[in-house]
Amino acid sequence: MQNVVYHFRFADGQSASCAVADDAVAAPGALPAWTALEFQQCPNCPLQPASTPHCPMAVRFMPLIAIMGKLRSYEQVEVRVDMPERSVSKLTTVQRGVGALMGLLAASSACPRADFLRPMAHFHLPFASEEETIYRSASTYLLGQYFIARNGGVPDWELDGLKARYLALQSVNSAMAKRLRQAVDEDGAINALIILDLLAKALPYSIDDKLDDIKAAFPAA
Repeated sequence: MQNVVYHFRFADGQSASCAVADDAVAAPGALPAWTALEFQQCPNCPLQPASTPHCPMAVRFMPLIAIMGKLRSYEQVEVRVDMPERSVSKLTTVQRGVGALMGLLAASSACPRADFLRPMAHFHLPFASEEETIYRSASTYLLGQYFIARNGGVPDWELDGLKARYLALQSVNSAMAKRLRQAVDEDGAINALIILDLLAKALPYSIDDKLDDIKAAFPAA
């Protein structure tokens, strides 16, 4: 995954930054109790505490919580996202800015329920709209199915697996929100996760409809 740095400048003039890279690893002794795998563990989590004592996604969220945990969701923030090829800036609310970063952190974590998002993290698009997210999700998934077919496997051209993965992700988002309530003083991070969860809930049921709308951009289809 490309190195990505989110910079936040708040209305009071203060600023904070959070870098995202594949090799980010927290020292075990520094992990707070709310990152323990058994604490509010997702009901569909395949991991075991004996081999994975801490939730990979929760650990991934730690740098974000450290800088955003005391901020209220409705506060304004200027966000600049620096990537190797470009920088993207947006004036938005804390919950929207945090949501963009949180989506990248979740997708680049070692959570088994979010691993299907990892290719999208590799080609991160900050502040993507719902239509852009569906376009990227479907395109990424279908490219993966092409590779499966080329290797002799049975591809899923109907996107059934993609819809099932987003349904499974809803349980992760719900449990993660419970974790974050133990980690933050204000509602910025929690509301950001709720926005992501609403998108995860909508996607399985709107993929077909949205793709029909996107079809107009493909004259030969």
